[in-house]
Amino acid sequence: MKHPTRWKSLPVDQTRHYLEPGPVVLLSTAHRSERAIMTLGWHMMLGYDLVGTYIWQANRNHALARASRECVINLPTEDLLDTVVRIGNCSSTEQDKFDRFDLTPLGSREVGAPRIAECHAQFECRLHETRITADYPLFVWRVVAAHVAPSPRIPRTVHYRGDGRFMVAGREVSRRRLFRPDMLEQ
Repeated sequence: MKHPTRWKSLPVDQTRHYLEPGPVVLLSTAHRSERAIMTLGWHMMLGYDLVGTYIWQANRNHALARASRECVINLPTEDLLDTVVRIGNCSSTEQDKFDRFDLTPLGSREVGAPRIAECHAQFECRLHETRITADYPLFVWRVVAAHVAPSPRIPRTVHYRGDGRFMVAGREVSRRRLFRPDMLEQ
């Protein structure tokens, strides 16, 4: 494998431009009569059915997630990109974001938080544990129900690169033949 002959220094605060963890999602929460949506880029898979999310304490979803111990992680696609950015630019305390952005709330099967009909997939979650420190509010969620649109099979998800730029998921490349059979999902 060929490697670059030269590297340049990179400010460490630009690390996210290269390691951002996956598609931007819309996290929906609800508690009592209040519901909220937030744009979320800081999440990670922790196991087959465990997802970690960083939800800043100043975000209304943080309080609703702590109180209800539930959420839905909704997967938007490229056609919702402008809405995803606009959702991230405002607060749920100002107005109900379902109404403001003309999104359709759907009832969930296992949790009280609403799913977003316009999203390609929705993952209903219950709080598994929290690792909330003074600086890092990490929520660990267990996916208890999952819903996905039958097509497209490979959605065009959006991935935040920082500085207002996104990358759209492109073509899929298979290397299945190189895997040991016991390392593949069943």
